[in-house]
Amino acid sequence: MAGGGYLTNQLSRRTVIFGFKLWVVLGIAVGAFIILILFFLSMWLVSRKKNTDDKFRLHNIPSESKEIQEVKIEKESSRGLPSNQASSSPDQTQHSSTPASTERLASPGARGGSKAAEVSHLGWGHWYTLRELDAATHCFADCNVLGEGGYGIVYKGKLPDGTPIAVKNLLNNRGQAEKEFRVEVEAIGRVRHKNLVRLLGYCVEGCHRMLVYEYVDNGNLEQWLHGPISRTKSLTWEARMKIVLGTAKALAYLHEALEPKVVHRDIKSSNILIDSTYNARISDFGLAKLLGAGKSHVTTRVMGTFGYVAPEYANTGLLNERSDVYSFGVLLMEVVTGRDPVDYSRPPSEVNLVDWLKLMVGQRRSEEVADPNLEPKPASRALKRALLVALRCVDPDSSKRPKMGHVVHMLEADEYPYRDVSACNSCVTGSAAKMVSFPCTTHAGPASGKYHSRHKSPTKVSERRPSRAAALQGSRVAVTVGILTRRLSS
Repeated sequence: MAGGGYLTNQLSRRTVIFGFKLWVVLGIAVGAFIILILFFLSMWLVSRKKNTDDKFRLHNIPSESKEIQEVKIEKESSRGLPSNQASSSPDQTQHSSTPASTERLASPGARGGSKAAEVSHLGWGHWYTLRELDAATHCFADCNVLGEGGYGIVYKGKLPDGTPIAVKNLLNNRGQAEKEFRVEVEAIGRVRHKNLVRLLGYCVEGCHRMLVYEYVDNGNLEQWLHGPISRTKSLTWEARMKIVLGTAKALAYLHEALEPKVVHRDIKSSNILIDSTYNARISDFGLAKLLGAGKSHVTTRVMGTFGYVAPEYANTGLLNERSDVYSFGVLLMEVVTGRDPVDYSRPPSEVNLVDWLKLMVGQRRSEEVADPNLEPKPASRALKRALLVALRCVDPDSSKRPKMGHVVHMLEADEYPYRDVSACNSCVTGSAAKMVSFPCTTHAGPASGKYHSRHKSPTKVSERRPSRAAALQGSRVAVTVGILTRRLSS
């Protein structure tokens, strides 16, 4: 009892610190210590969060894109990313390391000087804030959704100055948003071409990765051929060939005018956007690969859409620009016939578009393959020219496929894209070589010879699905491109 009284007296006595009692001084000291601990803890948490946000470095964008686990089987019906890029000349292209249009927009309290320096390394585009894009899309409203896929959702938006845009909000599934953001920026952030979707800018805030494109409201090729638009309107033959030619020019630019060259890896009708004057715009570079100087191919997991993937790529995982050429050939067949590349609702012999078309040409029935919705019907010469180009592009031997630059030349030519002269051994072999030959200047050089000498009989993409492969076996046509070409010319 006496001890308790003594402790109370000691705590109650006044100290020299402003005459405060001892228990008051002790309380202040304990409170100050707790506040100090909380302050340092909060500073540590803020620093850790900042380090996490800064982990993504735009100037360290790698040349490698994301890898895919498997070939996509179902064709996506998303509308893609619209674009409407003006050009002073129909075929004008531009590629420069200098800034095309560089702007930086500081986010209030959200961005520091070091981040601004990082973004400036890109040398192009507009740095949009999350707040700006949120306002442009009305808080990313469902009514503004243009399309969605496995890697993101595309929204229609409008900037304060009235400019319509398409905003691709990349889904952050196990880091996929960051990977796709990097590869799209690296693939098309530095290029300009009237037939490529134009990337206006980007948004990088926290875990958000968004890409901003110009918008066009005329849909994509898949919608015009198979979607809701096809039920009310149909593309004329002239419009189809204009779209195909524009696509070919864009691919030729990616493959032959850039260093490193860009392999798109997912050429399909839903990725071909169409503006109001039926100019094509290639979009969705999320699967693109860069092929540096001296590289004949890169090894990667198989990616793409079933029906468009080149057989040698599906079988080996070895990728080069010839894979895009094959996909373009399938796309051209799709445009001419109005059919899906793979359609299991059709009879077994017609499931695979490439095999069915070879069968029809082999039976001298090429006039019957044109899309029945085409009015008026194309001229026989124009139809045969398109079919011939398509058949050359899907040659099973990728070394015999033409380069995209020559595809452009063949599509623009007034005459058939072949000439009846002495055989060119690099194009056709055996008895077929005595029938028809093609210009030799467009075939793969020595770089591709080593690859194809090891893989002379690539597996068809359909064979990757044994449950459906049996349905396609009846449609295999063992006919060379040379023989088919002669039958087209007869």
